[in-house]
Amino acid sequence: MLNMKSRYAMRALLYLAGRYGDGPVQIGEIADSQRIPRKFLTVILSELSREGIIGTKRGRAGGYWLEREPSAISYGDIVRITRGSLALVPCAARLAYEPCDNCVPESECHLRLVMLAVRDATADVLDRLTLADPLPGQVELQPERQAAPAQ
Repeated sequence: MLNMKSRYAMRALLYLAGRYGDGPVQIGEIADSQRIPRKFLTVILSELSREGIIGTKRGRAGGYWLEREPSAISYGDIVRITRGSLALVPCAARLAYEPCDNCVPESECHLRLVMLAVRDATADVLDRLTLADPLPGQVELQPERQAAPAQ
């Protein structure tokens, strides 16, 4: 299950992706438009800044912006930064592996095999989708077409 930190980070980054190239966006605008508590958003944006996902500038003309193109930021990147792993159980994590407490030996644990498959399927989807991708069910916006000149 995604924690609130990951969900808020995704919403904030999607908002910034929609304003990519427009300059800094103030934290109040992000918090208000996405209904994210401002204090929590400050912590999340700080973490994303340390990881090089967003840039920040203090002051009156300051704010936040994406440091990379939206197509270069996957949902998998966001979850790994904010949650640490895509795995639902510690014994299925790739980078943050830990044996599960009070569990049978891993060689006998059928649940671990299921959780490894879930982790891999989740990674396949989240690593493939980026902030630039239209989501299922969304209509991709097309640029305005100019009318052909009358002859």
